[in-house]
Amino acid sequence: MVRSLIPAFGLILFLASCSSLKPLQFTNSKPVAGSAEVAGNKSAAPGTSREVRFLDDISVDQQASLVNVKKEAAPRKHTNASPAAASDVNTYLSRNSSVEKASPVQLKYAILLNTEVEELVSSELLEYVDEWYGTPYRLGGSTKKGIDCSAFVQAVYLSAFAMSLPRTARDQYKTSRIISATELKEGDLVFFNTRGGISHVGIYLQNNKFIHASSSQGVTVSDLFDPYYMKRYIGAGRVEK
Repeated sequence: MVRSLIPAFGLILFLASCSSLKPLQFTNSKPVAGSAEVAGNKSAAPGTSREVRFLDDISVDQQASLVNVKKEAAPRKHTNASPAAASDVNTYLSRNSSVEKASPVQLKYAILLNTEVEELVSSELLEYVDEWYGTPYRLGGSTKKGIDCSAFVQAVYLSAFAMSLPRTARDQYKTSRIISATELKEGDLVFFNTRGGISHVGIYLQNNKFIHASSSQGVTVSDLFDPYYMKRYIGAGRVEK
């Protein structure tokens, strides 16, 4: 009989132990982001870490953003440009306009005279002297086959200024009004002593350059500061009507 009671007694103990067991509860002490609890908790207690919160109530104005991007990308206008800078721009534009309108002869002599195109005032004179440029030298000559210095000056003055000059350099010097080298301008005459006395003449152009019939190079452009001509320079003259 005792053996029959043992299973029953064991069942009673098993049931009693199960009733004492507590149900397991899984809790999470951290609030869920975006919950009402997080939204309501505006300030965290000192010493505690703040939860990462996403900004849910932000709206983007795409049109305004696009306008701002365009403003940033657009080049800035310098409204406070200095007068000197404006003057440089005007000079640059004016120079470009002068170069575009320049004739081939003006461009050629701008290089020969080492100056700017806009500085060439008497383009008509350049046209006439250029007709003789490169003509070989010939003593006593007066044609395109060969010409000397005084005949070259005589031919240019007749074509450019409708003025008739004497045939020789010495007589042309006598006809001219003597001027200082600082007064020289396009069309004035410059005289040299190459063979004794006044024996060579040329036409001043600009930038210390003159054109003449050289015995070694023919009609060409030379520099007054060339040592050869500096040593032989006599003076300058202006022919007036």
